[in-house]
Amino acid sequence: MNKLAVITSRFPYPLDKGDKLRAYHQIKELSNHQEITLFCLTDERVTQNQLTELEKFCKTIHVYRLTRLQIILNLIKTIFSRKPLQVGYFFSKKYHKSIHDKIRDLKPDHIYCQLVRCAEYVKNEFDIPKTIDYMDTLSKGMERRIPSSPFYIRPLLKMEANRLKNYESIMFDYFDKHTIISHQDQELIFLEPSEKIVVIPNGIDINYFKSKKKEKTYNLLFNGNMQYEPNVVSAIYIAKKILPIIHKTHPHVTLLISGTSPTKEVLSLQNDHVTVSGWLEDIRDAYNSAELFIAPMQIGTGLQNKLLEAMAMELPCITSKLANNALSAKPGKEILIGANEEEYASLVIELLENEEKSNEIAHNGFKYVTHTFNWTTSTKKLNSLMHSTLIQQ
Repeated sequence: MNKLAVITSRFPYPLDKGDKLRAYHQIKELSNHQEITLFCLTDERVTQNQLTELEKFCKTIHVYRLTRLQIILNLIKTIFSRKPLQVGYFFSKKYHKSIHDKIRDLKPDHIYCQLVRCAEYVKNEFDIPKTIDYMDTLSKGMERRIPSSPFYIRPLLKMEANRLKNYESIMFDYFDKHTIISHQDQELIFLEPSEKIVVIPNGIDINYFKSKKKEKTYNLLFNGNMQYEPNVVSAIYIAKKILPIIHKTHPHVTLLISGTSPTKEVLSLQNDHVTVSGWLEDIRDAYNSAELFIAPMQIGTGLQNKLLEAMAMELPCITSKLANNALSAKPGKEILIGANEEEYASLVIELLENEEKSNEIAHNGFKYVTHTFNWTTSTKKLNSLMHSTLIQQ
């Protein structure tokens, strides 16, 4: 069995962020084909229970904890460099040497690096085949956040977007193979030729995300990492723009906003009609408690795992064209698409009033995601890509 070194910028458990979910399932599936050593940077404490979960799939795990002081000093130094701030955020010379020495001793057959923010640690391991997972188009995602951000933050975001754009391009030549989460992100990334970046989509655990018939306590649900700016913007948009229009004719409609680490802005949305739950031990409880799922994403990139999960849980879903570009569900048949608050409100009311239509969208959406998004299939493609690199050596 080949040896695979995997490096991530977060410990891939619990599954409360998109990059952690992707890393966890890929490691789980890749462990059937390769012997995995995980090198994990993190700015959070890792518990023994979290380690135990990943030890099921990894032969060895090395955790590198970044302290708050380290991070602050890193960011100050990075401001005066040309590197993106998020690359500087996760970089440590001490950890770099440790990872380099351990890789030299391990002699892996391949290195798999998740996100460009980890690339500095392994880019110069020239004699070992390497794959980088860009995952989302980080530079484009940062660029999209600029217009909706406070004016005093915009220069920093613009700087970071430009630095990411350059860095994504520079890192390309350091790696043998390149992957990304969706065709939309493949087209958006500022690289030529982008066709050399292989699309490896996320999957959905259909054995876990199964609908259970229970009494619905909320009409609408929005879920996600509630400190991630695109989710914060969407939550505010639903509560302050869409819901008031719905309440003009349907005053009792309720909304649940669930997900880890809600910001003060999100917490302030709570009222008689809006519940902000925060982190839930079992996110399926949120999906099972709602009549329909709404995700009017206006900024951000990548494939929305929240939509995969909601559709797998047989919830009718309403989203934006931006989010569906990566999902590629059929509008009007498998998903409903809104363009502004009036359209979203109208679609919500249509589904709440028309049970037959709601069931049709839910059923078709369920069939689509369960047939299209599969972790085993997508990770086999990733494993084959790595193996083709080994053959070329």
